[in-house]
Amino acid sequence: MTQPIRIGTRGSRLALAQAEEVRARLMAAHGLREEDFAITVLSTSGDRIQDRALSEAGGKGLFTKEIEEALLDGRVDLAVHSSKDMATRVPDGLALAAYLPREDVRDVFIGRSVSRIADLPHGARVGSASLRRQALLRRIRPDLELVIFRGNVQTRLAKLAAGEVEGTLLALAGLKRLGDAEVASEILDSASFPPAPGQGAICIQIRDGDGRIAPLVAAVDHADTHGVLAAERAFLAVLDGSCRTPIAAHGTLKGDQFRFHGMILTPDGARMHETHVEGSRADALRMAEDAALRLVAEAGAEFFEGWRR
Repeated sequence: MTQPIRIGTRGSRLALAQAEEVRARLMAAHGLREEDFAITVLSTSGDRIQDRALSEAGGKGLFTKEIEEALLDGRVDLAVHSSKDMATRVPDGLALAAYLPREDVRDVFIGRSVSRIADLPHGARVGSASLRRQALLRRIRPDLELVIFRGNVQTRLAKLAAGEVEGTLLALAGLKRLGDAEVASEILDSASFPPAPGQGAICIQIRDGDGRIAPLVAAVDHADTHGVLAAERAFLAVLDGSCRTPIAAHGTLKGDQFRFHGMILTPDGARMHETHVEGSRADALRMAEDAALRLVAEAGAEFFEGWRR
């Protein structure tokens, strides 16, 4: 190749592991060498803002904005993201071109002195930066004190070990990609503790219409994951990508059968509305959108008041 393919990514251990997985799959698909790629690390607003919840600082897009800018101005040729970090609307000129096979979607609890959420003492401090995880946890244990817990996986585990909190919640997919799954003390059931839209999936973003890069990444696109993620993102889009209400979504495909579980909650966890739908793979997008519309109608306008920017 005349010039290396430049992969844009955040600089955390997990982000680099994801970029390296994309590189390895592209190498295998096209018979390329490691030196045919250059991994370009970019700092994002989400990495720099550590003193408040992301929902207060700008919400979705804080982990992708600077990488997308580098893609648009040609500093990188493709970008690797955690799908759950992607804003509902992709910037003009860019496209989500491929998804790798999805990892485990479940969340895990990691306790400092206890192994299960149920065993936490009354009023224990638990750290999480996710509105969804906080709301779901409040439904299970309204007595707990929840604190904002920012930083990458290693930073959060270090804070836990230092005793800042008695437990934290993380995505099992990230721990598996880091080879750290053994730190999980309790794996939470996705039926009662559903994941964020896109959780567990790595996506590849490119410039729309890039004739050089599009066929390269098409070879590593996992069709089932792509279809499910499109449905989850459609569900999220109906609910409004700038919505600060905790949202969970989990779609699965088995043959031609598509199943979807969607949920919205108030941040305090006091109110929750959920839906389960099942049907043909060909109708996945429509079913996810209809599911969101039903939840909006069921919850009522007052449900969202105060939680939109």
